[in-house]
Amino acid sequence: MFYQKTIHSEIGCCGIGLHSGKKSLLTLKPAPVDSGIVFRRIDLPSHPIVRARLENVVHANYATSLCEGEVAVQTVEHLLAALAGLGVDNLIIELNSNEVPIMDGSAAPFVYLLHEAGLKVQTKPRQFIKINKTIEVMDGDKYVKISPHNDLCIDYKVDFNHPVIPEQSYTFEWSEEGFAKKISRARTFGFLREVEQLRRNGLAKGGSLDNAIVIGDYSILNGSLRFEEELICHKIMDSIGDLYLLGKPIIGRIEAYKAGHHLHSELGRKIEKETAKWSLLSGIEYLKLKRHSVYHESVFEQTKKQVKAAFG
Repeated sequence: MFYQKTIHSEIGCCGIGLHSGKKSLLTLKPAPVDSGIVFRRIDLPSHPIVRARLENVVHANYATSLCEGEVAVQTVEHLLAALAGLGVDNLIIELNSNEVPIMDGSAAPFVYLLHEAGLKVQTKPRQFIKINKTIEVMDGDKYVKISPHNDLCIDYKVDFNHPVIPEQSYTFEWSEEGFAKKISRARTFGFLREVEQLRRNGLAKGGSLDNAIVIGDYSILNGSLRFEEELICHKIMDSIGDLYLLGKPIIGRIEAYKAGHHLHSELGRKIEKETAKWSLLSGIEYLKLKRHSVYHESVFEQTKKQVKAAFG
């Protein structure tokens, strides 16, 4: 987690776009250090690219969409969450349409693809954004803020004012294993009345009970959830994907209430703007930070030896 990563080999999949309803072929390819996450539209002349950056976010309500110049890519948050969850810094993502396939509505299929491709540790340390002072954005009673912490922790609360879903809260203390086993498996969801409105507006054309949890007036139409906290864990997953558009992993405590893609993006923009409230740490500096907060000295020394053996 302290050095940059890409994948060992090319891998791909095919699926339906949640909003476009179009079949989409996605191919993941290795990329060199410091190249970041780049989408490439191979269905367009000259194969133009869209870089996964906050400055390229154009829509962040029902999904996070990017646009660079006149080239757009939609619904990127689940794939970005998988990349953040497994610590992939550099990747080329080829698409033959304008939307990342929704798969089963979670990030788990992308986690599986990345594991099948193999993760390759690269020779340059990662950089981390360490929050030193609280940064907050609000919209009425909704808010999301980030404050100093020695690791990434996400404390999310939701209240949908719906008889099927009680007010919920969940805290995710960062771990790659915890992300892969629980957070990544949480599927996207929507209320039946909202789905009908979205379709009238030309959205959610590819949505179905196979790739989204649909909540009616009195029941979940899919039958049951994968686990009790699936809905709120999906919100946590979305926040991880949306904030990975900062281009670097974050060290801090995120607290959110009734937030979503728009507020996640607004927080990211405010972090970029308020540079006096955070600092950049190298992977080695972050390792030292974790030594003082979590790791025993012997574990720290063992990790140093492993890094030295791998890279000198």
